[in-house]
Amino acid sequence: MKREKVVLAFGTFDILHLGHIHYLKKARALGTELIVVVARDETVAREKGTEPVKDEKQRVAIVRALKFVDKAVLGLKGDKMQVILKYKPDVIALGYDHKVSKQTIERFLKRHGLQAKVVRIRAYKPAKYKSSLLKKKIQATTLDLGIDII
Repeated sequence: MKREKVVLAFGTFDILHLGHIHYLKKARALGTELIVVVARDETVAREKGTEPVKDEKQRVAIVRALKFVDKAVLGLKGDKMQVILKYKPDVIALGYDHKVSKQTIERFLKRHGLQAKVVRIRAYKPAKYKSSLLKKKIQATTLDLGIDII
C-alpha cells in the first residue's frame, strides 16, 4: 500500500482571501494529505505587531472548513518549529512571504534526522491579495463610513 504524502503549510489566515486559497491549493497538490498550521494569536501579535481581526479559534475553524484541507491545527506554543517534529511531513510548503527561510527549515530537518522537501509557493497577485493591504482597505472604508471595526 502506498504511503500518504503529508504536506505541512503555515499561515495566519486572518482575512482569508484568494491569495491564501492559491497557496493552500498549490500546497495540497504537492501531496495526498494537507495539514495546515494556523498561527496562535500571541505569535501574530509578536511577529506582525498587531492583533489579528479574528481569534485563533475562528481562524482555524475557517481553514478547517476548506474542502481541500485535510486537517487544520493551531501552532504549538513556544518553539514554532516543533510542529514539524510532531507531524513529520514529507513536504513543507512555505508561502511567498513566510519569514522563516527555506535554509533554516532545511537545517532544522537535517539536525532532527528528517527528510522533507521544502517548497516556497509563488504569490498570487500580491499587489491585490495580501492581508495587510486588505486590512488597510477595510479600515479606510470603515473610517469613511464612520465605523471602527478593526
